[in-house]
Amino acid sequence: MFETKLFCLLFPRITRKMSTSSNNVIIEKIGQITTIGINRPERRNCVDFNTATLIKDAIQGFEEDDTSCAAVLYGTGGNFCSGFDLNELVDLDKNKDLENVFKNGFMGISSKYVKKPMVAAINGYAVAEGLELALMCDLRVMEETAVVGFYGRRFGIPLTDGAAVRLQAMLGLSR
Repeated sequence: MFETKLFCLLFPRITRKMSTSSNNVIIEKIGQITTIGINRPERRNCVDFNTATLIKDAIQGFEEDDTSCAAVLYGTGGNFCSGFDLNELVDLDKNKDLENVFKNGFMGISSKYVKKPMVAAINGYAVAEGLELALMCDLRVMEETAVVGFYGRRFGIPLTDGAAVRLQAMLGLSR
């Protein structure tokens, strides 16, 4: 939890923690900064439907909190987010869940535009839907050894949450 320790050093007197109903997402309030951590290190922080809902709720809570002016999105255990948990697709209810996927994308949250500033603290892997989460943020800060990419395209897995549009808008067509 390097990010949390850094904020605690910067703002030692105004740190208080908040909790979620699941250990998959860690929410902490440090002064006016909200930190949202993806906590599935045993799966390289890949996101399942439940974790995606928790992240969405955390971001919505951050937006509604008038005392919080910015947020940091990070991953625990050495990786930012390795994308969507493909094991979830095995148990997918083809009628109900697939309709939700087509309507909202696999995670639904990375196509959202957040009104307050968000920073992605990228370490380890930020691939596929994980990179889409990072692109949702206003600023991305990366370790030198971080790896980013849309590797699922090699296997025909589509980008579902608008990352192709965001990446092109950020980098331009020539890059």
